[in-house]
Amino acid sequence: MAKTPAIVNKIVEALEDNKGLRIVTIDLRKIENCFCSFFVICHGTSNTHVASLADSVEEKLDGIKEKPIHVEGKDTAQWIILDYGNVVVHVFQKEQRDYYQLEDFWGDGIKREIESIH
Repeated sequence: MAKTPAIVNKIVEALEDNKGLRIVTIDLRKIENCFCSFFVICHGTSNTHVASLADSVEEKLDGIKEKPIHVEGKDTAQWIILDYGNVVVHVFQKEQRDYYQLEDFWGDGIKREIESIH
């Protein structure tokens, strides 16, 4: 089983490889009683793109023997959640991301915006 920072790095790689937009990691380890250690958040441009981003994360982590505990939202691909225990991945459509504003909600965490390579 890979260490949490290595999992986060693989997730970011998968999202970058598939042109995920505004990729953000939020380190939640210093928040008392938080249910996970990291969030990774990004958005796509369409249902197909959102589904593809989620699929790429699953494929990349499968390569290091990590499987999600739970997956939610693949049927509509508006907001897909991939739960890897210590790391939860949120792949949104832009409208849902703007509406729910998870980055602001978890403002006590340490936010890192990933520079776009595209």
